[in-house]
Amino acid sequence: MNDNVNNNDTNQTSFPLIGTKAPEFTAETTQGTINFPQDYSGKWVILFSHPADFTPVCTTEFMTFASMAPEFKELNTELVGLSVDSLHSHIAWLRDIQNFEWNGIVRPEVKFPLIVDITMNVAKKYGMIQAESATSAVRAVFIIDPKGVIRTILYYPSSTGRNMKEIKRIIVALQKSDREGIATPANWHPGDDVIVPPPGSCGAAKDRVAMKDDAGIKQLSWYLTFREDK
Repeated sequence: MNDNVNNNDTNQTSFPLIGTKAPEFTAETTQGTINFPQDYSGKWVILFSHPADFTPVCTTEFMTFASMAPEFKELNTELVGLSVDSLHSHIAWLRDIQNFEWNGIVRPEVKFPLIVDITMNVAKKYGMIQAESATSAVRAVFIIDPKGVIRTILYYPSSTGRNMKEIKRIIVALQKSDREGIATPANWHPGDDVIVPPPGSCGAAKDRVAMKDDAGIKQLSWYLTFREDK
């Protein structure tokens, strides 16, 4: 009985949480060995997994990520991919992608690292192996800040391609929130009004109500106050 309990505990998939440190690992990639997240200290990171090389949805995702890599660089953000395929499979697939043209993307070169995770060590640390398949990773996305803290977690099924523009929007919103101490409302995009965080005391709530006449302030209630984007 005890042996069975231990085996179940060993095979259980872990799930990192928002606000916790990103699990550490050393891994071989298509760009050499990386020590994660130490090698990315001071940078934002999008760590994402895909089910398998040479698959259609994954190919469109890598083409899109490759085409947007300069945009993420401008946001001090690095891309790191992962699947449970071998290094030779990764290399062959990424070389094949350079022959494709799709959705305005022409012969993209994937320059960011793609992790080799045949043992599924990294995938299990990040909860990327789920009931959908015991032998491949789901489409997971972890946005990690310059201090190595997980700030966003997204999971997609294998049939659904990710929206890279939404992932970029999340990065922009997180950076703005950190920089300005604000929150972003539903469907926010750069240039839209932002939310002034709600007050934490009765006195602060009274002061907040007085803000309604300030320039650039749009107040629906003491706890829901917008200001124009700077």
